[in-house]
Amino acid sequence: MMKKNWWQEAVVYQIYPRSFQDTNNDGIGDLRGVIQHLDYIKNLGVDVIWLNPIYSSPNDDNGYDIADYRKIMQDFGTMDDFNQLLISAHKKGLKIMMDLVVNHTSDEHHWFMESRKNKDNKYRDYYFWRDPREGKEPNNWKSNFSGSAWQYDKSTDQYYMHLFSKKQPDLNWDNSEVRQEVYGLMKFWLDKGVDGFRMDVINLISKKPGLPDDPNASQGAVEDAMSWVANGPKVHDYLKEMNRKVLSKYDVMTVGETPAASTQDAIKYTGFNRQELEMVFQFEHMGLDWSKNGLGKWSTNKVSLTALKEVMSRWQNDLDGKAWNSLYWNNHDQPRVVSRFGNDSKEYRVRSAKMLGLLLHFMQGTPYIYQGEEIGMTNVKFEDIHEYKDLETLNAYNEIVKENKQISAGDMMRYIHHSSRDNARTPMQWNQNVNAGFSTVDPWIKVNPSYKLINVEKDLKDPNSIYSFYKKMNELRHKYSVIVYGDYELLDPEDEKVFAYKRSLDGQSLLIVANFTSEELTRSYNEYGDMAGKLLLSNYSDDQKTKLRPYEAKVYYYGKGK
Repeated sequence: MMKKNWWQEAVVYQIYPRSFQDTNNDGIGDLRGVIQHLDYIKNLGVDVIWLNPIYSSPNDDNGYDIADYRKIMQDFGTMDDFNQLLISAHKKGLKIMMDLVVNHTSDEHHWFMESRKNKDNKYRDYYFWRDPREGKEPNNWKSNFSGSAWQYDKSTDQYYMHLFSKKQPDLNWDNSEVRQEVYGLMKFWLDKGVDGFRMDVINLISKKPGLPDDPNASQGAVEDAMSWVANGPKVHDYLKEMNRKVLSKYDVMTVGETPAASTQDAIKYTGFNRQELEMVFQFEHMGLDWSKNGLGKWSTNKVSLTALKEVMSRWQNDLDGKAWNSLYWNNHDQPRVVSRFGNDSKEYRVRSAKMLGLLLHFMQGTPYIYQGEEIGMTNVKFEDIHEYKDLETLNAYNEIVKENKQISAGDMMRYIHHSSRDNARTPMQWNQNVNAGFSTVDPWIKVNPSYKLINVEKDLKDPNSIYSFYKKMNELRHKYSVIVYGDYELLDPEDEKVFAYKRSLDGQSLLIVANFTSEELTRSYNEYGDMAGKLLLSNYSDDQKTKLRPYEAKVYYYGKGK
């Protein structure tokens, strides 16, 4: 029998601190900005705040290149600010989850700076240093941010490995001293009182012995490269050790970011009897609109609803009773959900944002809300490539357009408008004031011009806003155990226009129906007849039963004996 845990019943709110709220007028969000809005977050009905990295960093990849794990990035404030945030959040009943980035460090971290001094340095084996192979890279592995995964270092005539930016050298987890260093820094934060970790690309920490060539590298797609380096031979040994030495000693939640993980992989990482992690972020649904022509994520493809159903339902069914799902539509690395899976036009943005929220939040798993999702923030269309700040976006533009001349600049900009990580990173839209109330000075990245129409102040005044809808969903999740723990069953898997499923637990059941189109449709689900259950939630003010209006979504509750 599955043991019930607080993190299964929780709702998580993700904050990208750089873009949340600037309080010291430098154009960059900070920890005091998070403190300022704790009541807003609490009022939404969430339980946990996940902070993207706030550690000392040169910011080559916006904080995912860490120079000191025990210091706060100056842009974000001080350790006193962090301590105050922790105290204030806990007083309000909110937990704080940190981002743990330990597949790699910054090249400005003390360990790496020592490691590159000479081949005999104590820290040399903290990283992957290798001799050239026939005067070139040691193998053909690709970086996730374009180009080779190897950087030549002239001083010792060797290359070091970086699966991401060249300023993010990979740590060698096969070295037990590296693992002890990581466990030490985890304890540092847990002893302060943090309530868990989101673990960045944690399934990449074990590399294949001998670092053999990737047979898919010639195809060039990042997803192929990830599948070659992910889920290595000792990853479970290391996570079990981490759990035994650190995590098992604290009542915390963990979620591992696991690119190229299948449901069977996920059960190994998060199975209720595995003593590793509590849940993972998987990416199958995030890859459904990827290009089929070797450009990876760079496309304007629309997701097929039947494909989306297949992926979401497989994760629901395969993990049921064995492991726990995370539920998310977007985060700091993904485009805005209403622009990607919904309809961000003025006419349908609100309806489709609510529809998408409802569809996800009534599945089994722990839901994650990314800042601005609760007010329906949209993708941004910067006209000039120089207005983008994201390293991945800029590298891809340079490689695909300038170096390889695979597509035109115009086509690439359309793909960037659809897929860039900066879609999620524009400043939080608080009000209609200058810079959307984020800062009184020019922010580090431009504000999305939509802020006059889409902002928190406007949503808080409107009882029918997206924010109000998300708040109601969170209230229902805390009230009905069938939403958290119920079994899942997909209805009409081949329906290209409507996503419908049911949930069941102890004689209670839910029917969830979501119209993914701007059309009026009629649907009936046999065992539910004319949808005569109690309407728990809908994004329309009235219920026309079997008739579904554009982007209509609703949940019916059927109690015991019905």
